[in-house]
Order: sequence, then C-alpha cells, then structure tokens
Amino acid sequence: MPSVKVYSTKNCPYCRMTKSFLERLGVGVQYIDVGEDRLAAMEMVKLSGQRGVPVTVFGDEVIVGFNPKRFRELFGSPAEDGVFDTVIIGAGPAGLTAAVYCARKQLKTIIISENIGGQATWSWQVENYMGFRMISGEDLIRKFEDQVHEADVRLELDSVQRVAKDGEISLVSTVSGNTYRSRTVIVASGKLPRTLGIEGEDRLVGRGISVCPTCDAPLYRDRDVVVVGGGNSALQTAIEMSRIARSVTLVARSTIKADEVYKIAFGRLGIPTYLNHQVVALQGDEFLEGIVIRERTTGKETAIATDGLFLEIGLIPNVGFLGDLLSRNERNEIIIDENARTSVDGIFAAGDVTCIKGKQIIIAAGEGAKAALGAHEYLLKRQPVPAGGAREVPPPAAADAQTPPGGVQ
Repeated sequence: MPSVKVYSTKNCPYCRMTKSFLERLGVGVQYIDVGEDRLAAMEMVKLSGQRGVPVTVFGDEVIVGFNPKRFRELFGSPAEDGVFDTVIIGAGPAGLTAAVYCARKQLKTIIISENIGGQATWSWQVENYMGFRMISGEDLIRKFEDQVHEADVRLELDSVQRVAKDGEISLVSTVSGNTYRSRTVIVASGKLPRTLGIEGEDRLVGRGISVCPTCDAPLYRDRDVVVVGGGNSALQTAIEMSRIARSVTLVARSTIKADEVYKIAFGRLGIPTYLNHQVVALQGDEFLEGIVIRERTTGKETAIATDGLFLEIGLIPNVGFLGDLLSRNERNEIIIDENARTSVDGIFAAGDVTCIKGKQIIIAAGEGAKAALGAHEYLLKRQPVPAGGAREVPPPAAADAQTPPGGVQ
C-alpha cells in the first residue's frame, strides 16, 4: 500500500479528525506540519492547488479537507448493525455533553458528526466558561472529547444526510452509505458559517478564502489578509492575525458590534477598518489576489489587494438533513420546549441549532444535558426493543446509583 501523507497545522480541528479517523482504520500516516515547514506548505499547494488544510495524499490521489466518505472507500469498513438507544447528531459542546449524560444513564449511544467541536473549535480564546480563566476553543473541546472517550461512547466521523421515522424507530442515514437505527435522536448539529454569496466564492474557498482561521492562519504568515465581519469572532480573528500576517484589514457591513473587551484590544492595534462596507467582487484566478468593497451609503467602490479573506459574517442553522421533519422558526432554528423536546416524539434538540436565545458554549452544554435526560425519560416510558436491539434501560434507582446523596450529576 502506498504511504499516506497528511499536510496539517497544529490548531486545525479537521486535521485532528483526519488523523483520528485514519488511525482508527489502522492506516499508517506521515503527518506534515505546513505551519512550521514552509517548503512542505509550498509542496502541498503545488499538489492540491489549495491554501487550506488538511490535504491527504495517497498514491496519486489528493484528498482535500476531511472526507470520511472517501476515506471509507479507500480504507474503511461498513458500520455495524443494531439498534441504539440514542443517536446524537453533532459533536460540539451540546452533543458531547449529551453523550456523557447518555452514558451516565447507561444508554447505548453513538455520536455522528462530520467534525469534533463544531464552531467552538474556531474560537481563539474562551474567557467565559466556568472553571477556566482563559482557554482556547481547541483545548476546551479536547477536554470535552477526553471525557466522552472515558465514557466509552462510540463516535463516527461522518455527515448525516437524512433523518426519518419508521414507527417508534428513527433512521439516521449518512453520506457514506450507513443507516443507523435508534429509539431516540438528539440533534445537536450547530450552525454553519455564512458565506458572501458572490461570484467566484466557491472556486476560491481554500485558495485564499477561509472560514476556519484557526486552521489556516499559519499559511498566511507574512501575507496580507482581510477579515470580514464586525462581531466578537471577527475582531478576535483580526487581533490574532495581526501577530501572523504582514497586514490585516477589517471590513464590516455596518458597525463594530463586539464586546467591549475586544473593541479595546482591537483599537490598540490601529488595524485599517472599513465600516458600512460589503465585499462585492473577488479578484484572482488560481488564488485570491484582491477584493472590491462598496460603501453601502454612497456606492463608492475600493479595491484591496489581499492574499487571504477570512469570513466571520455569522452562522446559519445546520438543518438541511432534516427536510421538513421538525418544526422550525423564522430563523430556521429547531423549535424546542423547556425540556429540549421537538415537534416529533422521541427526537430532541440542543445547542445553537435550536430556538434557545443564548448562543454560548456553556448554554449549549447545559442544553445537551437536558436533551440527554429527556431522551432517558422518554425511553423509560417505552418497552425495550426486541432481541438484537438495544439492551433494556435500567430503572431510575439503578441508573442513578452512583449519584451522591443530594448531589447533581
């Protein structure tokens, strides 16, 4: 078998997922840090035409990004059959917390997610999570993930394509061709980065346009970059990129809407800023070479030469795989009640994909716990699946036997 190379960077969650996925399949891999090795970075760009990680090379095949479907085709085997008590869709703070609580209740649980950590891993710094004065999003998610592994919860790195009901059983189908049968489902799929929606954008993603600054930042060392957005994540990215790039420019559609702590830190750096502007055109063929921005009041256009464009312009709910199965609000968020129940019996939801107003890591984690407890309560009211399915759920006393008197788990 030809050797497998993975070009990656230290803080790229998708690189870490690629490594984990290939190791689980028993594939021997050589990892190359293109954030540290500039010659290797040039080699990667030449092979893939991409200025983004990860890039996996297997013989004559070049795989861009984390692609579990292709990895399974090359190295993997079909998932095992059976009926689960709970399928959790998404492995961000809500999904990972739900998994720990499901394991605590002795439910046969599987997490299916195309990434680990969700948007939390894109945070350069998390300053408001209890127990940590300051921690990077990547490090916090590593701690979440370690706890899930200790709970012995199965995790499949895959992308959910469809969820359907077959009587009391939910069918969760993935892009790699697997279908998982489960008595309950917890949707914790989070949100996806919003894009500009202009001509040439799809072509230039990975070739100058990035939605994951923690992944791709090292590839823009000593280059000129533009950050688009005016919220916390945009200012945080601009601040961090000012330590790496040759120059940083910020473009905001309206005003700066970040927390005061970020405004102060950003203001000290003197980063050129265009308020009330939007990106209207992209320049460059093989790679991004520049952008055109337009002042929204006067219509005046300005061209900016740049090697990189980091998009921090908001997020949209990741619900495409649900079709019209669950009720959603005007923002396309899943409608849930105070117990994380959706409009369909046996399906729960948690985290940023739901109508809960607070979009914070700590809130998502709490909602994940609620969803898991809701799923457990739902299962207690139903008869166990016949032989060959999930094991019977223990009664409440047995499930909580390890909880200390007066304690909360």
